[in-house]
Amino acid sequence: MPSEGRCWETLQALRSSDKGRLCYHRDWLLRGEVRGGPGVGGALPAARGGTLLFPSPWLGRRCEHDVLEECRSVPKLSSYSGWVVDHVLPHMQENQPSSETSESSRSTSDLEQPSCVPKSPVRTPAFSPVSSATADGAEDKRESQHAEPMALQSSRGIKVEGCIRMYELVHRMRGREGLRQWQEEQERKVRALSEMASEQLKRFDERKELKHHKEFQDLREVMEKSSREALGHQEKLKAEHRHRAKILNLKLREAEQQRLKQVEQERLRKEEGQVRLRGLYGLQEEVLHLNQQLDASEQHKDVLKVDLSAIRTRGNQLCGLVSGIIRATSENGFPTAEDQAVAERALQEMRDLLTSLQQEIARACEDKRRQDLEAQVKRQDSHMQQGPEVHRETPAPSQGPGGKQNEDLQVKVQDSTMRWYHQLQDVSSQCVLAFEELTNSKDSQAKKVKMDLQKAATIPVSQISTIAGSKLKEIFDKIHNLLSGKPVQSGGRSVSVTLNPQGLDFVQYKLAEKFVKQGEEEVASHHEAAFPIAVVASGIWELHPRVGDLILAHLHRKCPYSVPFYPPFKEGMALEDYQRTLGYQVKDSKVEQQDNFLKRMSGMIRLYAAIIQLRWPYGGRQQIHPHGLNHGWRWLAQILNMEPLSDVTATLLFDFLEVCGNALMKQYQVQFWKMILLIKEDYFPRIEAITSSGQMGSFIRLKQFLEKCLQRKEIPVPKGFLTSSFWRS
Repeated sequence: MPSEGRCWETLQALRSSDKGRLCYHRDWLLRGEVRGGPGVGGALPAARGGTLLFPSPWLGRRCEHDVLEECRSVPKLSSYSGWVVDHVLPHMQENQPSSETSESSRSTSDLEQPSCVPKSPVRTPAFSPVSSATADGAEDKRESQHAEPMALQSSRGIKVEGCIRMYELVHRMRGREGLRQWQEEQERKVRALSEMASEQLKRFDERKELKHHKEFQDLREVMEKSSREALGHQEKLKAEHRHRAKILNLKLREAEQQRLKQVEQERLRKEEGQVRLRGLYGLQEEVLHLNQQLDASEQHKDVLKVDLSAIRTRGNQLCGLVSGIIRATSENGFPTAEDQAVAERALQEMRDLLTSLQQEIARACEDKRRQDLEAQVKRQDSHMQQGPEVHRETPAPSQGPGGKQNEDLQVKVQDSTMRWYHQLQDVSSQCVLAFEELTNSKDSQAKKVKMDLQKAATIPVSQISTIAGSKLKEIFDKIHNLLSGKPVQSGGRSVSVTLNPQGLDFVQYKLAEKFVKQGEEEVASHHEAAFPIAVVASGIWELHPRVGDLILAHLHRKCPYSVPFYPPFKEGMALEDYQRTLGYQVKDSKVEQQDNFLKRMSGMIRLYAAIIQLRWPYGGRQQIHPHGLNHGWRWLAQILNMEPLSDVTATLLFDFLEVCGNALMKQYQVQFWKMILLIKEDYFPRIEAITSSGQMGSFIRLKQFLEKCLQRKEIPVPKGFLTSSFWRS
């Protein structure tokens, strides 16, 4: 529109003028502010919301005069104001909000009224759209303060005011629109930046996760590679180790085999040397024994026609030769085969000497007996010729072991005792014949049964000890059940004598043999062991009498002094066989040493002395002991009625009285003490007479024991005797 263009040109020109550059306050007239005066600088309301500052007093007075004149004129609207109301405001109302439209309508209606014009809303400078909100707030405040009706301005002021308001409105709308667009643009940018940042963050996280995965994968590959390398290295080391270990094992095995070979050779050499040494000891013992027999032939020197001194001298030389060989081997180690051969030749020469001497003695005795018979016949003939016949019995003198005449004692055992001895040996022989088929069987099953039965019979006896009475009862029950035909556990298997018809005989024989063997070995080494073994044997004897007979048979065979019985030397009997009948162990023509022989005899006599005084505590008390103290009294009486044997009789008497003396004292009392006095007064001198100086140990031990008992008038309880507290354990 042309008028609108002129309006904007006018405003632009006004802005470029000096007045437009003044600080203008558009409400100066409404507020009634007129400042300044003549001669001083004045101020008018500025066109842009401020006060106009006048540069000179004249200009101030002129402006003040014009303004005052204009204010005193009659208010009226110009034609331009009506044009603005008709043409400009309607177009503006289309772009304004409802509130501003209402305000414009009110302004228009007010313009049409000549009386008053309401205060226009506060406008925001066109050149400052950003601060529109702040200007609106201040303008609303001022509008509220000046809402009362005011006088209409002049047409020029209204025109200017309308232009200004239109300009402000346009610029405010433009500013708002620009601000809205700018805000939307910023929001879009913010959203875009936010989305872009979110996407970048996602990509960053993805790249970071991918990097971590790659690093983890690389690390795992490195670890797997190193692990494979380590495993390969380890396998290589293992292979090398196995190879070296194999080589080392081969070397060790070779060294061990070499060592074992050397040890075996050394062991064989030592065994051979020990066998030779034992053989030499046996040869020496036999040589000494034969030399003693040579010395014993001194009693026949009156009837012999040979020189006994030369024979004894040669015997002593042979003894010295054997002793020298043994002494040399003791210093140098083991004897050689040559040493053994020399000793055997010396023994053979000693045997030849003794044999020739015995033959000479036999011939001399026969000649003397023949001469005595001839002399007796001659005397009888002379008596018959001289007068009545006088009959006199002249008994033959009894010769003892030492060649002295026996006046009171005997050498042979009583006939009743010998019959009893032979009966027991017959029982043992019959028992052996009864299970001979089982012993000689070649069947593997029969051999297995025999082995199981032997273990079941002998192992429990080996387990007998003084640990506890309950343990002893378990062993007794196991043996009793085995003999009764009940199955027992042995070696993890069930064993019974019913497995074989000859099983019971075999078990009884082996059981009796084991009891005696325990006395020979265990009791000989540990005297206290006699009592637990004896009480079990006594209990089994009471329930199974045949076992007791077999125990006595084995005991008499191994220790004939338990009968008591001194086996005689028979003509034609070999020396080794005779030594076996005396109880000596002979192996490979070698007789055991005297100390070992006495030790074994002592163990068996102690076992026998314990058996005759003990009974099984859990058995019936109504029955008598199957082999009680009366047999001990018989044994003691019979051995005192026999000639003593050097070193043997004293040892056996001491062992028997130490174990059984207390029980015999309680049983026989005064009679027992009489027998002890008899031993001291009559039997000690006989033992001492036949005992050499080197064998006085056993005699002195027996003498001191009996003297102490007589002094105390009591035989002490033997060590290891089973008391009542033992059976409660």
